[in-house]
Amino acid sequence: MKIQRMKLHEEGLNRFFGPLESQIMAIAWEKEKVTIKEVQELLSEELSYTAVMTVLNRLSEKGHLKKITTGKGRNRISHYHTVQSKEEFIAEQTKAVTYGLVEEYGQLVVNHLVDAFKDADPELMKLLEARLNEWKKEQL
Repeated sequence: MKIQRMKLHEEGLNRFFGPLESQIMAIAWEKEKVTIKEVQELLSEELSYTAVMTVLNRLSEKGHLKKITTGKGRNRISHYHTVQSKEEFIAEQTKAVTYGLVEEYGQLVVNHLVDAFKDADPELMKLLEARLNEWKKEQL
């Protein structure tokens, strides 16, 4: 599933989701299967049942959660399951962003990545070098 907008000025899951969606997705990934009431109780702020239900349903409509409803009438209950792990989600999103940037701005991206790796963590430069060496061997 592709995120429509990435917010560069945000951090963590807030880059991909709104603040409430981020909290709810974090809970869903931790529990793997949740009900509206469970999420409502675990949120850091008090929200109405219908507000939590609305966000869960939107996350389901966007393809991030799968909704399964059982029972009828007053015995009806909806469970929301994660579609992919947090790690799979982040890997998919970062890959999409990286490929998109390389496709549009190739040379700039390479230069900025090297600078960012150098500034952030020298071990990342070693990883980049190792991956480039692997790629070179595959090309022979």
